[in-house]
Amino acid sequence: MRILSPRLREEVFALLPEEVEVDYLDEPWPKAVDFFLPPFGQEEVVRQVLAQVEVKVVQTLSAGVDWILPLVPEGVVLCDGSGIHDAPVAEWVVMGLLALLKDLPGFLEAQGEGRWAPKRLSDLEGKAVLLLGYGSIGKAVEARLRPFGVEVLPVARHARPGVYTPQDLPHLLPRAEAVVVLLPLTPETRGLVDREFLARMKPGALLLNAGRGAVVDTEALLEALKEGRVRAALDVTDPEPLPQDHPLWRAPGLLLTPHVAGLSEGFARRAARFLAEQVLRYLRGEPLLNVVREGY
Repeated sequence: MRILSPRLREEVFALLPEEVEVDYLDEPWPKAVDFFLPPFGQEEVVRQVLAQVEVKVVQTLSAGVDWILPLVPEGVVLCDGSGIHDAPVAEWVVMGLLALLKDLPGFLEAQGEGRWAPKRLSDLEGKAVLLLGYGSIGKAVEARLRPFGVEVLPVARHARPGVYTPQDLPHLLPRAEAVVVLLPLTPETRGLVDREFLARMKPGALLLNAGRGAVVDTEALLEALKEGRVRAALDVTDPEPLPQDHPLWRAPGLLLTPHVAGLSEGFARRAARFLAEQVLRYLRGEPLLNVVREGY
């Protein structure tokens, strides 16, 4: 079988069977491949490949597929990379919660000014944290929060024991001291965190977004930050990349990182394990992992 891929670190392909041939995105491309690993965010390259190469499976190494979903022709299987980024994104969420609760941005500012500024800090222990999105990353976040003594309120599309649905948000939002957004971008989730959503949150609550930027209404969030009703940590923004003159850069109560939660030194190792399992399933004729249906 053949894989068409951008040039990734050698570890990503080290576990593949010997009969797998890897072609890179250096033209000329092969006429047909079994798997295509698209370069993240490069829509024009993806469009050209899918127009010129017969592809059976498009396998992203990102959990979100909103950027590529409209480009995949009918009849081509699309699989996402759910599970590859669970650990680093979950760690980013814990970092963001602790940084905001312990006012790390404020202490860094004081340090830069040579100012001794002690203050009473908040605890993570005992806080109620709402997880908006309860897939593999949401479960990884929950596993890391439980030892802190956190009350986790998971929200998913479908109800099951111990898991809420979006219909429960009106009574959950006033309970939660923090809301963690882990949703993919779909027509249903775009702009979900709007003025009404933010107004329902507990005064002074934290909003963390490690999903997709457009799930949060940027203007509504800016208003809430300026009014001091919420504080936030964002790894994703709308627009993205964030223009240099955008007011989010200077918004009060905001910790901002440039979409790096999933970028970690362990990516190649985790991607290699996942891709090897996916390829073996394909060769054995078994069901593939993470097949995208209904935009997820």
